[in-house]
Amino acid sequence: MVKRLPRSIWALGIVSLLMDVSSEMIHGLLPVFLVTVLGASTITVGLIEGVGDAATAFTKLFSGVLSDALGKRKALVALGYGMATLSKPFFAMAPSPGWVLGARFADRVGKGLRGSPRDALVADLVEPEQHGAAYGLRQALDNVGAFVGPLLAIALMAAFAGQFRLVFWLSVVPGAAAVAVLLLFVREPPRRAGGREHRPRIDRRALGRLGGLFWGVVAVGAVLTLARFSEAFVILAAEGRGLAAMLAPLVLVAIHVVSSASAYPAGLVGDRIDKRIVLAVGFGALIAADLVLALSSSMAALWAGVALWGLHLGLTQGLLSALVADTAPEELRGTAFGVFHMATGFALLAASVLAGALWAMLGPQATFFGGALFAGLGLLGYVLFGPGAQGGQGGGDEKPQP
Repeated sequence: MVKRLPRSIWALGIVSLLMDVSSEMIHGLLPVFLVTVLGASTITVGLIEGVGDAATAFTKLFSGVLSDALGKRKALVALGYGMATLSKPFFAMAPSPGWVLGARFADRVGKGLRGSPRDALVADLVEPEQHGAAYGLRQALDNVGAFVGPLLAIALMAAFAGQFRLVFWLSVVPGAAAVAVLLLFVREPPRRAGGREHRPRIDRRALGRLGGLFWGVVAVGAVLTLARFSEAFVILAAEGRGLAAMLAPLVLVAIHVVSSASAYPAGLVGDRIDKRIVLAVGFGALIAADLVLALSSSMAALWAGVALWGLHLGLTQGLLSALVADTAPEELRGTAFGVFHMATGFALLAASVLAGALWAMLGPQATFFGGALFAGLGLLGYVLFGPGAQGGQGGGDEKPQP
């Protein structure tokens, strides 16, 4: 199955890998940098994370609609990766949390510009029966970058005596490499002739054409995201249990090693059985992660919680993207991914701000217990009311599954 995937799918995966190396070199150190160097509070950390994710969500809606209207996706993807790369030096120069907020906003807008067109491009490049494998592969390579980046950050922090700002400067290099690979090796397929005039708009008619199965996937994604706040709080929990600031990125390394190892197998399994089963297991993994992180009193237990957090990501993120591709009409795929990402992005904003407030007022345990509660309620609602699609072609019309 992997060998049959187009080379452009692999190239997109490599682009994601390189950009995640660049981003995670910063992200793995940023919570500690904000708190220990710039004197930010945990509420500020949650606000910065949440505002950045909300910016991503809104921009993904715009870029998804625009990519459908233009019939072109690669140019928007390149613009987004380029903007994210250009934002990196501003983290290095930041004199205050407000400056970090601005840099994070620009970085996340770049992520939003590329996200929906890239995800729609993946579906454009493969047959429907390969959606799970294609999104799983891209997610797996993305997660490889997400643990290589923190490892590189740790090595550079050790080599340069804990100089946060120098590490942030060096993160520009893999970002620039990602843009180069995209421009040179990703080929956009021609859009199928449909005789339909596309205009960059989103209205009730377009939203209605997305269909009930798609909106069920959006609801599942939003609920799951409400239960999963930013990994910044997992990093702070590890630091609170004695993990040295220089080693803080190891938390992201562990999360993304597990996520990378599980994402592609989860996609393959989802192509063969009911995707709802895999997603339900993902809900369970998040509940377990939150409970372990809330109750852990040792570093060993904390690392178990971190691994469960990564397993949850591997079991859910690629499959949710595959379900969006399965259930949206081909000519509205960019719009569909934009709507999905906007819903989950604003859910993440709410989750991160709430997590920061719970942490500040009641302590770390309250944050993770709250996450477990949301995940448990989400799992119950998913089992009772979740979409009935089994991962087949849903399109915009709710066709019965064979």
